[in-house]
Amino acid sequence: MPTPTQIPSAPAKPAPTGGPAGWEHRALYEAVKKTLFALPEEFTSSLVIRDFRATDIFTLNSALGASIEDSVVTSLNRLREVWDPDGKYSVYKFERQAQAFPDVRLVTDAEGLPSPLMGIELKGWFAMAKEGEPTFRYTVTADACAPQDLLVVFPWVLSDVVAGSPKLLTPFVGEAKYAAQLRNYHWQTVRLAKGGNAGITVATHRTPYPAQKADQSSDRADGDGSGNFGRIARYGLLDTFVVATVKHLVSGIPVKAWLKFFTVFSDNNRETEQVSIDVERAFRIELLESQEQKDTIVRVLEMLASKLQDTPVKQSAAAVASVASGKVAK
Repeated sequence: MPTPTQIPSAPAKPAPTGGPAGWEHRALYEAVKKTLFALPEEFTSSLVIRDFRATDIFTLNSALGASIEDSVVTSLNRLREVWDPDGKYSVYKFERQAQAFPDVRLVTDAEGLPSPLMGIELKGWFAMAKEGEPTFRYTVTADACAPQDLLVVFPWVLSDVVAGSPKLLTPFVGEAKYAAQLRNYHWQTVRLAKGGNAGITVATHRTPYPAQKADQSSDRADGDGSGNFGRIARYGLLDTFVVATVKHLVSGIPVKAWLKFFTVFSDNNRETEQVSIDVERAFRIELLESQEQKDTIVRVLEMLASKLQDTPVKQSAAAVASVASGKVAK
């Protein structure tokens, strides 16, 4: 029998609320969302990647993820005039604290004012990571989310594909509470359909803005031996967002094509000719037809050839550059 802290059966399918209805700071909520979507155009970072092995491109998400997220918070505060055009919230600022949920909070030290006022659970996603979708886990219990809290995922790439500074793409901005509810719903629905253990032990802390570490406000699936509970990208919430992101052009080439390209080059055991064929096919699928796109492929492949250290891969890069310059666009 389930314990009192468990959810014994699948709840009704949740639906987004559209935000905090009747909240006195609703205009701020909408302005913050507007700023998050505008942030990629204004984003700057002091990070510059050079001399990085292209075959290690997939590791960037774990290596730089936290730094990207910190830079997002800095940029968000810099765009105060967008989310607080009248200076009504001049004593507030966004502050990141990675050990609690949500990890970005709008706070003030002023006495007598509510703090935090709202929160953002912020996730960075290197759009060229091998998995092709965000892999973060989101386990916070729904009752720890205030109606105005947001779940935000910022995809990012490097400005020169394999080098340069981080560049943000259009983010996913959703309701934090709805995301938690949808996660539990999908987990239990699938488990019950398969006759598996659908029990979820609900977090002991179930009010917004916990001071404790995040794991004390997190739900836990009882039969999650593979550690998949919380993989939001598997529950449909991010499907449209992921499809739009991989279509985004980086140096004139869709992210999806670059991802296929790096996947091929990460396998150093392939013969040079086969690598050339596979990469050519990957770019053909994306219907690359302009001379500018051909030139971009050749330029980046030449850059890769200088960065890749293994001789067979160097030869492959040179071979594919030759293919790209004469065969990709027909």
